[in-house]
Amino acid sequence: MLDAVFRAFGQMFTPPLRAVLLKSIGLSLVLIVLIGVGLQRLFAWLANSGAQWAEGAWSATPHALWETLSWILSIAASLGIVTGAVFLMPAVTAFVGSFFVDEIAETVEREHYPAEAPGRALPFVTAIVEGLKIAVLTVVVYLCALPFVLFAGVGFFILFLANAYLLGREYFELAAMRFRPPAEARAMRRANRGYIWLAGLPIALIVSIPVVSLITPLFAMAYMVHIHKRMSGPRPELIEPKRQQA
Repeated sequence: MLDAVFRAFGQMFTPPLRAVLLKSIGLSLVLIVLIGVGLQRLFAWLANSGAQWAEGAWSATPHALWETLSWILSIAASLGIVTGAVFLMPAVTAFVGSFFVDEIAETVEREHYPAEAPGRALPFVTAIVEGLKIAVLTVVVYLCALPFVLFAGVGFFILFLANAYLLGREYFELAAMRFRPPAEARAMRRANRGYIWLAGLPIALIVSIPVVSLITPLFAMAYMVHIHKRMSGPRPELIEPKRQQA
């Protein structure tokens, strides 16, 4: 498992994957900024509209008070969005990363497993659906763990363990489905759920670090390619004929 971690990290900054990393980070940042700007405008409008309505309902209250309240709410909303953007990063990067999962996997397979035929690229729709699933699960996990954050860090521990399970299983299935039908990939994951949960711990660690979480899809996919290969063992049927003859 540690060998797979080191291999994934070691390859991340080689020219082929570095290009994917820069594209993934760039698209993620653009999407996060667009979401943040959109939400800030929405909340600012709601604060201003609410203040105007309240002023009309309670006309005896000085106008300056309502303007000040609207301004405070707008600032609070902006600060909340900045904080929320940090929590949104894993979800956004998971979605953006779904565009590059096959490119990442092919690069890893070509570099580390040249004697084996590469896996089949996932259908585009399947990759996007899986990316959306990871993004939604990430948001749900954060929302569920948020109330527990108040209890001496228990929420962060719950969040960490949940991310290890959810992200580990999703990226494992993405790697496995390049070589297996979806049903078989899921059955393999269920049969080895304990090991895959442990394998998901390094991914949970990466996704827990603000800003560093931007590299999560690249690392997770490269890492799970190695995990799937080790779990599958030697697969003679995948050896290229030319290599077999040699």
